[in-house]
Amino acid sequence: MQEIELKFLVPESRLKGLMRQTHVKSSQVTQLAAHYYDTPDQQLAQAGIGLRIRKEGDTWVQTIKAGGDGIAARLEHNAVLDNEQVQIMLNNNEQVQIMLNNNELMPDLTIYQDTPIAAALADFKLKKLAKTLTRLYVTDVERTTRLLTESNENETDNCIEMAYDQGEIIHGTDDSLRKAIQEIEFELVSGDLDFLFTTAKTWCKRYKLCLSTVTKAENGSLLINGQNHSPAVNANLSQLQIDKDSSAPAFIRAVVHNCLLQILPNSSAIVAGSIDDDHILQLRIGIDRLRTALKAFADFSDEINPEWLPILKQTATLLSDYYQLAYINAQIEPELQACGAPAVDWTADIENIKITPINTLQANDFQITLLELIAFTMSDPSIEPQTDQLARDKLTKVLSKQYKKCLKTNKKADEISDEVSVTELVSNDVDLDVNTDIADNDQPESDLLSQLKDSRYISEFSTPLLSKKKAKKKTKRWLKRLIKAQKALEQLNDDNQYQQFYELKSTTDANALYGAGWFTAILTDDQSHIDACLAKFADSSTFW
Repeated sequence: MQEIELKFLVPESRLKGLMRQTHVKSSQVTQLAAHYYDTPDQQLAQAGIGLRIRKEGDTWVQTIKAGGDGIAARLEHNAVLDNEQVQIMLNNNEQVQIMLNNNELMPDLTIYQDTPIAAALADFKLKKLAKTLTRLYVTDVERTTRLLTESNENETDNCIEMAYDQGEIIHGTDDSLRKAIQEIEFELVSGDLDFLFTTAKTWCKRYKLCLSTVTKAENGSLLINGQNHSPAVNANLSQLQIDKDSSAPAFIRAVVHNCLLQILPNSSAIVAGSIDDDHILQLRIGIDRLRTALKAFADFSDEINPEWLPILKQTATLLSDYYQLAYINAQIEPELQACGAPAVDWTADIENIKITPINTLQANDFQITLLELIAFTMSDPSIEPQTDQLARDKLTKVLSKQYKKCLKTNKKADEISDEVSVTELVSNDVDLDVNTDIADNDQPESDLLSQLKDSRYISEFSTPLLSKKKAKKKTKRWLKRLIKAQKALEQLNDDNQYQQFYELKSTTDANALYGAGWFTAILTDDQSHIDACLAKFADSSTFW
């Protein structure tokens, strides 16, 4: 069966109020002791599969979770352990516990042969896998459940199970290694998806909940590996699930879903406490991709909320403000010092940023936007008026319009560069307020960079529908030249930003003059390479 579930982390400041709503007369409290199994090298975890045996009341249940949409839906199969050996001992929990601890009671994989889970296990040789399974970690959780119901128009009940979990994950061979669990889940038991998301939004607003895609199995793997957070997640276009005959509404839903597969894991890590630069960078890139899609394909669906874009833009800008300083401190400064530059301390500058990444993501409007975007991807595209319009018929117009815009801006930039040197542009015309989105800068270079990024993302989203087998090389060449031009201009933009940071810093720390001069010199040398990349891009024949 498929479970549809939304999971949230609970901020300490709202915990007491939330507990009053979870621990009501109708709620039930259950102790759940779950034993998770995998191979020593965690082959199941790498395949996105969680396998456990859990005590639920007086019953021991074997559960496997796998697949799904990567966001809110997963395949789940539950089976009460009913082999003869376990049945004899069900009333002797101590003996069952001893067997679990000694790896004598192991999951039975044969029960999945004729179930929807079988596809997730298709790459494994089950007999061989069963022999290598071992218990890696245990979860000890107190679960408080409460049913939330509502009658709908069809005179049936919408029903959600709310579950608040508090406890810990314990290392399978070293019980001194533990990780706390404190989360709330909303699972659709029956009824409409709208009820699930409406309820989740209400609780999210009231208790400042933050979405998390990190499962207990993933947290267990992190504990085993000695990690606090999973690595940053990059864009993965191989997960873009569309076919040649996708309608416009189905296409934009698939694109948004693909962006969320990058956004949500990185956001989850940050709200859980990560300050890793890679999580911030990949989240920012994911939001940029999503913003591009919502702007470029705005007329592909009537269900796109125009309020999403300004919230996403604000979030991306705040993330950039922090990331730029953090990157300078962690990466640029050591490189400059290795070249003989005097040290510049950026610690106070970073600490003085009032809105940190975690603050940014905890904002209600961002979390509500994420919920609405997830709901959008899970909604039915076939009920929209444009369901008879093929996406590929609209994509060529979008791509052509974007390409012409790039060429026009590039020409404008060339005309200005003939009159003003890059050095003069940097020193005279660029606003020293670095906390602005590049798209808001009036410089043609900044406009062109923004447009090239948009062109890249639009092209990557569109390629599965427009790229013909005979023209694969042409498509690959187009994307290669586009990305090369984008990266060259992006490097110029970054160096420009770094120069401004050091220039501004030099007013209070003379040591920063070295960095300001360094990047000024780099800026004067970059233009010929950029011009060459842009010329190749402009001369490329389009793939659509």
